[in-house]
Amino acid sequence: MMDSEESDRGSRCDTPRQANKPKVLFLRGSGRADKSDLLETLRNSLCFDISIAHSMDEALGLLEQRSFDAVLTDTADFLPLERASVSDQALSILNNIGEGVCIVDRGGTVLWANSKMESFSASVKQGVSERGRQAFDFFDRQYRESNQSSDVPIRSRKYSFTDEQSNRYFEMIVNPMKDEQGKPSRIATVIWEDTASRRLQQRIDAIDKAGRELVRLEAETLSAMTVEERINLLQNKIIRYARKLLHFDHFAIRLLNRRTNQLEVLFGVGLPGDTQTEVFANVEHNGISGYVAATGRSYICNNPSTDARYLPGLDRACCSLTVPLLLHDKVIGTLNVESDKEQAFIEDDRQMAEIFGRHIAIAMNILDLLVVERYQTTGQAADVLNQQVSEPLDGILTKASLLMEDYIGHDDLRHRLQGIIDNVVNMKASLKEIRKQPKGIFDAHIGKDITPDPQLIARHILVVDDEESIRRTIADVICKYGCTADTAQDGREGKALLRQRTYDLVISDIKLPYANGYEIFAAAQSLSKSIPVILMTGFGYDPNHSIVRANREGLAAVLYKPFKVEQLMNEICRALKISKV
Repeated sequence: MMDSEESDRGSRCDTPRQANKPKVLFLRGSGRADKSDLLETLRNSLCFDISIAHSMDEALGLLEQRSFDAVLTDTADFLPLERASVSDQALSILNNIGEGVCIVDRGGTVLWANSKMESFSASVKQGVSERGRQAFDFFDRQYRESNQSSDVPIRSRKYSFTDEQSNRYFEMIVNPMKDEQGKPSRIATVIWEDTASRRLQQRIDAIDKAGRELVRLEAETLSAMTVEERINLLQNKIIRYARKLLHFDHFAIRLLNRRTNQLEVLFGVGLPGDTQTEVFANVEHNGISGYVAATGRSYICNNPSTDARYLPGLDRACCSLTVPLLLHDKVIGTLNVESDKEQAFIEDDRQMAEIFGRHIAIAMNILDLLVVERYQTTGQAADVLNQQVSEPLDGILTKASLLMEDYIGHDDLRHRLQGIIDNVVNMKASLKEIRKQPKGIFDAHIGKDITPDPQLIARHILVVDDEESIRRTIADVICKYGCTADTAQDGREGKALLRQRTYDLVISDIKLPYANGYEIFAAAQSLSKSIPVILMTGFGYDPNHSIVRANREGLAAVLYKPFKVEQLMNEICRALKISKV
């Protein structure tokens, strides 16, 4: 048992705990009982924080403003207060959700709307009313088909519409509200704006369409083009779509050299060319492009000044976006975009760039197979291409044809599917046509009928290329015309031969171990400005901008592999300033 002192302490609240007193709402209400004594007792106890409401509305207002631990009221007032409180909370929830909510009658009149619905323009509200009237036709039909049974649920209906005045997109879901007989009498509608996701989908569709254009093969066009023209065609398409659809004005595409692990610049737009540094596909110490190529993960840099991975590119760059070029889920290169605007790239831009990057990778692979198969004839290159794409193309045809059968009556979708089928059929036909093109310099029967040309006898030419078959083939051809040839397998050996002997002409690839094409050009020019240099490249690769820099300083010509004997000899004669052989 407690003594009198302990009992007295236990009946009163200690002073330090006053801040944590339970909060009690006291509703005087409409009851007949006098509650003055109870209220006075609670106040005198000093253990409760009392708030007094003299009416139901006042009680609801206090409940909305504050949280209480208990509510004291007459039994007669309890259920009305509870119902009113729940109703008030539900209304508060409806007014604070992000979607518009309303009730519409058969005439399209909005009987009740939450705050979000009221905030929409008159034209949007009109769109809701029109579709509400349409929904009743749908619900009534369901009701009749269910034999007018109130037990059969009626499905909801979804609508999409565009507000022409603001060019914004909206979606709405309507559900029937039944009368006592179970017949739809009113509809409950939820409406929300879908402009952002709809425009994102439009961008995706546009980029997908542009991607299909990138990989389209038109036999007549391609067969009439030189290798350089094909490369320029692809480059121009990429630039056009990148600017038009993605609004990228400063970007570079790098391709991964599997042998050296180096990311070599294919071309850049709006970025400084002379600041290009060697970048390899490594996570550390090779910039953002090296990281993306090594990991296959995209990268948004919003602050180049503090990002350790960022390598200088665009002057005063404020942010950059880099995505991998993926082919069969393998990284073949990177697309790097820079901007002089702050926070220019968001997740949507990353997704768009990744989709576009996949199309670029496919297009480059097709061009690579058509152009860079250095040791094979055009027909053999097309055979390789056929082997790689035949099965996927047949799969697309099969799936599209099956879908055509499933969507009878959906004319728009069937039209789009037919377009896919037509494109695939055209691609397969184009591949067959490409195989008929003339053979290139790597023809096995090359040079059988060549006779020496007096103008070329004793001309000493240096051939530098890291591919043995190319060095040997070019050397064999020019020797049959009367030249003498030395060959070098890399840049270091090529520069050493230049220092040891005198040459009338240098023919060099621009991609070499230990030195690039420009360095070979510069080495020849340092010995004598009169030594002409011809640079060779496959697929338009131009690491370190060798062609651009050498062109400014007197480069004789550029040969795009594979090339014909006639092209080779024409450029040799032009460089040596003699009449054509």
